[in-house]
Amino acid sequence: MLDVQNLGVSFGGEVLFENLSFRIGRGDRIGLIGKNGAGKSTFLKLLAGDNSPSEGETTLEKNASIGYLPQELEVENHRTVLEETFQAFPEILKNQLRQKEVSELLYSRTDYESDYYQELIQELSDLVSSFEVLGGYQYKAQSEKILEGLGFTIIDFDQMTETFSGGWRMRIELAKILLKSHDLLLLDEPTNHLDIDSIEWLEKFLMIYKGSVVLVSHDIMFLDQVTNRTIEIVNKRHFDLKKPYTLFMSLREEMRIQQQAAQKNQEKQIQQTEKLIDRFRAKASKASMAQSLIKKLDKVERIEIDAEETEFMKLKFPVALQPGKMIFETKGLAKSYGDKRVLNDVDLFIERGTKLAFVGQNGQGKSTLAKLLVSAIKGTGNLRLGHNVKIGYFAQNQSETLNASKTILEIVQDAATADNRTRVRDILGAFLFKGEAVEKKVSVLSGGERNRLALCKLLLQPFNVLVMDEPTNHLDIQSKKILKEGLIHFEGTLLIVSHDRDFLSGLCNQVLEFKEAKTKLYLDDVNTYLENKKLDSLKELEKKGRKSKQSNLGVNNYNLQKKEKSLKNKLSKLEDQIATLELEIKAIDLELEINYDQTISTPNFFDHYQEKKKRLSQHMENWEDLVAAIESLG
Repeated sequence: MLDVQNLGVSFGGEVLFENLSFRIGRGDRIGLIGKNGAGKSTFLKLLAGDNSPSEGETTLEKNASIGYLPQELEVENHRTVLEETFQAFPEILKNQLRQKEVSELLYSRTDYESDYYQELIQELSDLVSSFEVLGGYQYKAQSEKILEGLGFTIIDFDQMTETFSGGWRMRIELAKILLKSHDLLLLDEPTNHLDIDSIEWLEKFLMIYKGSVVLVSHDIMFLDQVTNRTIEIVNKRHFDLKKPYTLFMSLREEMRIQQQAAQKNQEKQIQQTEKLIDRFRAKASKASMAQSLIKKLDKVERIEIDAEETEFMKLKFPVALQPGKMIFETKGLAKSYGDKRVLNDVDLFIERGTKLAFVGQNGQGKSTLAKLLVSAIKGTGNLRLGHNVKIGYFAQNQSETLNASKTILEIVQDAATADNRTRVRDILGAFLFKGEAVEKKVSVLSGGERNRLALCKLLLQPFNVLVMDEPTNHLDIQSKKILKEGLIHFEGTLLIVSHDRDFLSGLCNQVLEFKEAKTKLYLDDVNTYLENKKLDSLKELEKKGRKSKQSNLGVNNYNLQKKEKSLKNKLSKLEDQIATLELEIKAIDLELEINYDQTISTPNFFDHYQEKKKRLSQHMENWEDLVAAIESLG
């Protein structure tokens, strides 16, 4: 479907990757992996045609279409969620608009016998036929199904997109891409803004998707579930195996071990040959044999060991001065956004040394409580900080707050204190920003590199309490492991929001559950908490959270709204069909008036005519039933 030939990219003389050649076939679901800054997002942009390579080319099959979801994008704010999602169907929308225009022209004219009037009738008939072929009677239901799968409720459909966060607007764009049924999907970290329930839905969707998929993700479970092939970009080269992530890494390690053994044996043989050459050189009678061995040795193809990433950031969270025993105490802490109560009567007492995980479905108030505790926002109720508490806060969008026009070095110098200003370059080196790389603008960094820089900036300030909201977003798999290791050895107090069970496992000793605007504290680690709750994953917890959310709205009310929405969709579709039939019958009546004999001589004329009238009558009865059903719902 898509051929990649000798693809390479360079920035300012620095090679990002080179000589990438492979073919993406139909049915391939490829996981694109590599460390932050290896060029994964750049590579997707090349495949999408958004950027041009420094060398090589890509060739897409004729008539094949590509859907591309970048890490960052803009969504129009002047439409509702549903209206924005409908933009995935431009041909259908254009057809609908023209149908409306033609219908209005027909109703406004009285020159029934004119050629123009007949042309309008024919155009409307063609439009209706085309509308059905394009899927015009299904696109609304399809859109709602995809949106619900990505976490939106029926109530959300009619809300303006500007009322949603960037993460939710990203879901709208993902819905539009999934609805278009592209031949090739390019997805750059699609799970970053999804809760686990939506991730599971996306997994199932992609597993049965008929087209091909290339995705960048640092979620191991997602990669293992969805992909059947892995391409790793490492040290400017690439490795390509038809295996999902875990099997790919295992096979790559086996291959390296075999290469090391083969290289070791080859080195022994080379050393033995070199000794023979030295011995034969000393004898005139053996000189020709020595030359023969030298030529043979020159032809030996030296075994190389596949490249692997050996550079990783070094992370240590030093503790500032020792705080008192009490870190946070809240009584009746609450927060509302307009009429929506997000948190209610939160009573907490957090002691020094606690490592607490915030768990629960999206929208239940985890990030809100984190912001309240660090005074990023204000709520009602009482909040008290302990003696000598120094807070370090990593927000969910921390990397987005970095000044894009500044260099890496300038960002860190601005954040440095008198104690560490002289060590700025050493600190940057620990986060893999070395040499001339520190002069790069923040605007050219990948999402993962920005997250690393944000972590580096955070560590320049003294703290003994660390509050982190989804810190693993955009971090590569190895960086996530290093971050977890650093937090395990952090001797201060840790409060962390995350949906990643693997990341939280072994890290936190307490769990704060968020549900129905309230919190409940469990003095267990994440695994014990899940076992005690008889849950085998945070996914089940989030599903319960979703049910609770619906309960808050009132399950009966929610079901009524869902039923009403479905009935209204059916009514809208039926009204379109009625309008079309009425126009068709009106056109036939006019033909009968103008040329009765010729019209009735058409084969099976009366059968077709009566059939249309019969269908119209049945549609009108169904219309009355639907209207009555909607009215009965109140």
